[in-house]
This record gives sequence, C-alpha cells and structure tokens, in this order.
Amino acid sequence: MSSIDQSGRRLPPYSEEAERGVLGSALIESNRVIELCSIKFLSVDSFYVPAHRLLFEQLMGMYQGARAIDLLTVGEDLKKNGRLEQVGGYAFLESLIDSTPTSAHAEFYIDIVQQKHLLRRIISQAAEAIDHCYTDEDAEELLSRTEEAFFELSDKKTSSSEGWKDVVYKTAGQIIEGNTLSNGVPTGFIDLDKELRGLHNTDMIVLAARPSMGKTSLAMNIVEHAALGRGGGKKHAVGVFSLEMSQEQLVRRMLYSRAGVPAWKDFFSESDRTKLSSAADQLGKASIIVDDSAGLDVMDLRARARRMKRIYNIDLIVIDYLQLLADKRRSREGRQQETASISNSIKAMAKELKVPVLILSQLSRAPEQGTRDGKPRLSDLRDSGAIEQDADVVLLLQRPSYYNKELEAGSGEDTLAIVDIAKHRNGPTGEVKLNFFNDITRFEDRDTRHGVDGAFPAE
Repeated sequence: MSSIDQSGRRLPPYSEEAERGVLGSALIESNRVIELCSIKFLSVDSFYVPAHRLLFEQLMGMYQGARAIDLLTVGEDLKKNGRLEQVGGYAFLESLIDSTPTSAHAEFYIDIVQQKHLLRRIISQAAEAIDHCYTDEDAEELLSRTEEAFFELSDKKTSSSEGWKDVVYKTAGQIIEGNTLSNGVPTGFIDLDKELRGLHNTDMIVLAARPSMGKTSLAMNIVEHAALGRGGGKKHAVGVFSLEMSQEQLVRRMLYSRAGVPAWKDFFSESDRTKLSSAADQLGKASIIVDDSAGLDVMDLRARARRMKRIYNIDLIVIDYLQLLADKRRSREGRQQETASISNSIKAMAKELKVPVLILSQLSRAPEQGTRDGKPRLSDLRDSGAIEQDADVVLLLQRPSYYNKELEAGSGEDTLAIVDIAKHRNGPTGEVKLNFFNDITRFEDRDTRHGVDGAFPAE
C-alpha cells in the first residue's frame, strides 16, 4: 500500500524503519554490517530519506578510510564537516542505536531497503518511458531501449562491474588451474575447443559458408553438445533463433543426427526405432529454447533474447542466419548499411546479455570462382565488411568433396570437413578438420574412431 503526502500525492516506496535499522546496525557492529552493505551493493541512492543518505555516505567514507566507526567518531566527523545538524545531531545518532533491536538482523534490513530502491527505480524507468512515448521516436526502437532498461533492473545490475582485484584473482585462478573453459561454452569438438577454448561470454562468433556446406548442421551439433553436456560436462541452456527452418524441422534433424539414423530411409528397422526413441529421451531433457519466427527485425530479436535470458537463463544464443534478419531503421540506406547495423546490434546484444552469440552467415559466390575450389576467405563474407570487424571469431566452413565429386567413397576424404578459424581476436587462427556424415547431417571429431569406412561412432 502506497503512502500519501499532505497534498494527496503518492510517495515513492521506501521504508524509514528499515533504513534506520541498517544505519543503527552499522553504528553497533560497523565492520560486519558495512561489509554486508558492500557485498550487496547497497549505495547512497538506496536510501530515500536525505538524512539517511548523508549518514550512509559518511559511514562508507570512514569504512573505506579504515577508520574506527562508533557513535562518538561518526558524530565528531560529521561535526567537523559541518553536517552533524543536517542529520539531526547526536540525538538522531543515539535514536538510531536505541531503535535497532539487534544488528544480527542487518541483512534483513538491507534486503528491505534494496527492494524499495528497486521499486523506485522501476517507477522512474516507467515514467521515463512514458515521457518518450509522447515524442516522435520510433516505437520499436523505444520498446527495445525500454526492455533493455528493465532487463538491467531485473538483472540487479546495481554495480557497473566487478572490482578489478576480484576479476584479476578469479581469472588468474582459472588460468593456473587450467580451467580454460570455465567461462565458456564448449563446442563439443575436441580440436575446435583446443583452438577456441570454447565459446566465451560477450563474444560474437560468425560461422560462414556457402549453401549446402552444413553450417546449420554444425551449429545444431554444437547446440546439442552444449545442452546435453557432451563428455559429462556441464549442461547449458541454449536459445536458438531459426529464421529459415521451423522448430519441427530442427527437431527432426537433431533426432536423426543424434540417433545416427539416415533421414531418408525407406524402412526403419527395430534397431533404428530404438535409437530414435533413445535420442528423443535424451533431447527431451535438454534445455533448448527455439524461436522460429521468420523475418525478424534485429531489435525484435534482441527483445526476445532478453526474455530468454531472463526466463531461462540461457548460456548461448544461436542465430540461423544473419542475412534473413532485417533492420527497419536502416532498410532505406542499402543492404550493406543495414547488414552493418545488424552486425553491430548482435555484438551489442552479446555484451549486454553476457553470453556468446553464434550467428550463421552466407558467403558470396567468390569461393566457387576461378581455381579456389570452394576455399573461402574472410573477404567473402556477404553484404558487409562490418561482420568481419564486429566478430570476435570467424569460422569458415568448407567440404572439399562437395566440389570434387571424384573422391572415392570410404576413403576418408569424402567425409572431410574443414573449419578455418580465419579470425580469432583472442587466440590463434588455423584449420580444424572434422568429419561430416551427410546422410545423418552430423559432424564428428576426425580421428581413428571413424576408420576408412566413415562409420558413425557410438557415444
């Protein structure tokens, strides 16, 4: 229930008692309580009453200066700075201690203050959104900005970043322990993960190829590995935006691939049915969220991704594929400018949501011309050089057998797929070889398990 002032206006949500409880607890047991406030990111803005804000600022200043904090020292410091009367004098400080039953409940008081502060921030953000609605701003762009602002509130981003010292020690610990994939999502392919160290938060990873090279298959194999925790690893929630294929088509492809059963068989044996049933049981437990809306605008996609992150806490986003996205804000400026804007928005989304974003992209026809035999280059990225610039990692997929039909079946070369790490902002570039089994649209590590007959390995 909201409070009403003398003029009949509603007062912003706040709890004077909880604010007094926090301050009183800090005066009684300064080190523990103020450290709790720091851990929970309680700030001056969290307090509504002006005198409380001023006193909390004083307490934090003294704490950071490693000074003793009690009724006397705080009072003397406030007096020296000419602020003692502003907070209400020694009588006010004494009343804070007298009205605080026990400092043991400080964490409870802090939570109440934070909740009220969050409500005030929601009201402020909503009021700002209402004001913008009366301007001539683009409605969809405004909706996206508003959703982003509310997402930040729901994500409890009360601090701009982790402390430098904390990040240094955390990162050093991961390096020393050899835990290089702890902050990334493994692709599930051994050689690819050796080079990339997984797909890392805030990174935009572009997987590009000519049509029919299997880029959707490779992306969905990565989704499967991440969601099921291949090799006993951590299971990750994955969000998939499929602009070309329906959810049912993706599920069909993943079932056949997981089961190792060709999709176009005329007859399914009892063994095939058992494999498909087992694949369904495994995939049914995976946390894969598919949005198969066609013709998405990039701002709409970002809004949907925020909801996925908020509701399902996804660890990876896959988009299939870039050239099917639109940006209404730039559509009149030509496809090159529109694609540049889309690319920039996807990179911004990866940073905002703090997840890796794997986005598929078409290549131009250049690899099929001259003597290149389908070998792609970075310059072949279609529509805009901005894709290459924005991407942290660019993977170029090719299958030599697609252009060389004379390769003997079962030789091993007919299943060869090459993932060229053409750009790697934080690591090495180079080629990684995989096997691609076309009949079940599945990629696997290229090693001795496959033999010369290209048999599909059991997991």
